Amino acid sequence: RSNAGETMAWSESVDTLLANKDGLAAFRTFLKSEFSEENVEFWLACEDFKRTKSSTKIASKAQKIYSDFIQADAPKEINIDFHTKTHISQNISEPTLSCFDDAQRLIYSLMAKDSFPRFLRSEAYKELVKKQQNGNQKRWLPFL
Repeated sequence: RSNAGETMAWSESVDTLLANKDGLAAFRTFLKSEFSEENVEFWLACEDFKRTKSSTKIASKAQKIYSDFIQADAPKEINIDFHTKTHISQNISEPTLSCFDDAQRLIYSLMAKDSFPRFLRSEAYKELVKKQQNGNQKRWLPFL
């Protein structure tokens, strides 16, 4: 359970938000409400992929990321430029741990510049902050 300070800290940067379990959950819920959760799901899949040690798992995880997010008509297709998509498509048969880096940077930038500011302006975020602040007041001032 996050406290008001943590909830407020999420507004500092998209990194702070993504690194916090509760912040990430709130952001994902917000993105789902906007039908754009594929961006954070792709970013998380890439973070997991970069920690992969086994070469067989690298190949299978890369293929899953490609089929879920990159290929044309993928179920969670992300919006990346033609050049980046083509580069990934040409190299997916022999993937490296950095094969999605360019696409991940683009999606991170999109989240940081677009989704994150909208999240901070959303009623959902404002409600969370208010709820946390009210909870803290009650905890410290039980006589109110």
